[in-house]
Amino acid sequence: MPITPVYDMSGAAAGEIELPDGIFGIEPNEAALHAVVRNQLANRRRGTQSTLTRAEVRGGGIKPWRQKGTGRARQGSIRSPQWTHGGIALGPKPRDYSYTLNKKLRRLAMKSALSAKFAGGAIKVIDDIGFDAVKTKDMVKFLGAIDVSKAYVIMKDGDRNVVLSARNIPGVTTAQANLINVYDILRHDSVVIDRAAVAIIEEVFA
Repeated sequence: MPITPVYDMSGAAAGEIELPDGIFGIEPNEAALHAVVRNQLANRRRGTQSTLTRAEVRGGGIKPWRQKGTGRARQGSIRSPQWTHGGIALGPKPRDYSYTLNKKLRRLAMKSALSAKFAGGAIKVIDDIGFDAVKTKDMVKFLGAIDVSKAYVIMKDGDRNVVLSARNIPGVTTAQANLINVYDILRHDSVVIDRAAVAIIEEVFA
């Protein structure tokens, strides 16, 4: 099983922990990672973009000139797509971009993401992440002590003091162990995990 050091909040060594081999020690599957990241980004799209068709643009109710005899091309409305200020042909309309992937693929991608971070030495396990009060400078000090900056901080639960202390720090994201996602794991340089959260991750994704 993969073994990694455990640190306390001051950055001092606090022992070691064996990580589940089936989650942190597999060969990363790039195809699964790609599929799941694309799925997550698609599901985040609001799909509210919209353009006006020729039927929706204001004006253009009268034929601009007679059909024959003027020497100009025949026109039926000044709001046809070829006219300036005319309607948009085949433009975007509100739609739902979301789609689903099967659970096995999503779990494989999660294991692949965590395994890739572990193989790259980007996972830090902390004995107990917590603050007595909401203080951003305490979070900055903590991250500096364990030598990380752009970090995905995974907690055993939604500790309010930790969440609020981290929310104004650029590049730092917090999450509960049962709500982590592949895209956030991959886009951060480091993954900081509370020791108690490791068991939750194993229970949820094993």
